[in-house]
Amino acid sequence: MKFQLKNIVAVMALALAFTSCSDDDNNAITGEGNLKLEFDNVYGDANFAFNTPYTNSNGEVVKASNAIYIVSNIVLTKEDGSTYTVPKSESYFFVNEADAASTLLNLPNIPAGNYTKVTFGIGVDQAQFNAGADGQGTMWTDAQALGMTWSWAAGYKFIKFEGTYTSSTTTTDTQYKVHTGKTGDVYNYTEVTLDFPENALVRTNITPQVHIMSDLKKVIDGTTKINFVEGASVMGGTKVQNISANNVPTMFEVHHVHND
Repeated sequence: MKFQLKNIVAVMALALAFTSCSDDDNNAITGEGNLKLEFDNVYGDANFAFNTPYTNSNGEVVKASNAIYIVSNIVLTKEDGSTYTVPKSESYFFVNEADAASTLLNLPNIPAGNYTKVTFGIGVDQAQFNAGADGQGTMWTDAQALGMTWSWAAGYKFIKFEGTYTSSTTTTDTQYKVHTGKTGDVYNYTEVTLDFPENALVRTNITPQVHIMSDLKKVIDGTTKINFVEGASVMGGTKVQNISANNVPTMFEVHHVHND
């Protein structure tokens, strides 16, 4: 009888301990915190740096001098499948290789939770564009300051990737320009979803930092390959459409998550 009583007491104590732990976990995942997305530009297997020669699969050697892209419409997914959408007015960023601070996106007021993936756009979605300059706050003027606009009718440049190239037939440095954005009736806005290799634990006292590798080589040397000898200004038509549809979705990969 004493043996049975001891067993019962032990089971009750164990159940109470599990309940206490569960309550602690539930209490820990409340409130709001911050999350950071770090965009680290690379070129294929190499670190990316301006004015550094990189040889593409077509034999052309490029040296970039300008690399900017718009990240927008960020949505975070929790491990239970629920999502948090960062307000559009707070969810556009110009990731500019020339400005180190711009490559680290700070997202405040994120509901505490365990997040497993992120979705974002490259460019400005059509609804935002259709809202006009008055509906976009400082986005348009911010873009103008960085040379990320055409005329208002044409709208934004989603990616600006510029520099010089040489090839077997073009032996002196020749300027190239790649600008993506709306072409005719095709909007070319691209959405990217990335799984995290480990959960991002947003807490009131923990700010996860998600390290995203951005392969700029994929802009011009991905599924769709750009040959600058055929035309060094890539700013419209099917080439931009193919870059947006085929290359941009493969540019990004989460390398790791810091939960500090």
